[in-house]
Amino acid sequence: MPAQPPDAASNADGVRIAEQVVDEAPRPRRRRRRRTDWRQGGRSVRRWDLWLLSAALIGVGFGLVGGATISRIGLPWASFASTLLLWLGMAVVVVFALTRSIPAGLLTFRPMDLMWGLGLGLGLRLLQGWTEGVESSAFPSVATIDGSLPQEWWFTTAVPASVIAPLIEEFFFRGVVLVAVYQLFRRSVGVVASSLTALLASAGGFVLLHSAFESLALASGVQLFVVGAVCALTVLLTGRMWGAVCIHVVYNVSFLMLAVLGTMLA
Repeated sequence: MPAQPPDAASNADGVRIAEQVVDEAPRPRRRRRRRTDWRQGGRSVRRWDLWLLSAALIGVGFGLVGGATISRIGLPWASFASTLLLWLGMAVVVVFALTRSIPAGLLTFRPMDLMWGLGLGLGLRLLQGWTEGVESSAFPSVATIDGSLPQEWWFTTAVPASVIAPLIEEFFFRGVVLVAVYQLFRRSVGVVASSLTALLASAGGFVLLHSAFESLALASGVQLFVVGAVCALTVLLTGRMWGAVCIHVVYNVSFLMLAVLGTMLA
């Protein structure tokens, strides 16, 4: 057998060495796809945990205690000031949560959110009317001054109920509470059970908050729970907040419109 030329042998050795180096070289890690939905977990909701829920309880507790203290003053503006203090405590918690991280897709807006808000908001108001028997009762009305609505009513009732309350309450209950509870239980009990737990916690807290300042009849408490549950279910099904906010806005504004209409017809 003829001897292999020296240059050919060196070339073969070089090829084998190069192949060995390539085989031993560390392969680049495969990048994980960035999750665009907080319901799937991921880094965007990793800090929405038990500490955040504890902060939520502290914020609400501060607002409730401070609001109850102010309401005992007995001045005309005390009731409105106590509500503002409660909203302030909730708003601080929401800001604290969003500075920690923003759940993926939670703040995304879609035109369909407006449709959800309009349809479900009006549906919930019709449901309330049916359960309370409005066909046999008069429209709600507002106390007037010389036959017209008082100016302070617009600033202390109409604007807060149609703008401030839906934003703060939805971001607190359907944002902080709902997402944090869902995230805590998702891996241990699964998506369905964690969704149900988050819905009950969110809607139940919503009812308890409204019962803190005034006694609620059974029908009113059930109605508030249904409103909270529908808003929570909307967030869980879409993964977005704004549908729930729109539902709350339409639900409150529809009552204000009925009150204005009842005042004009009285």
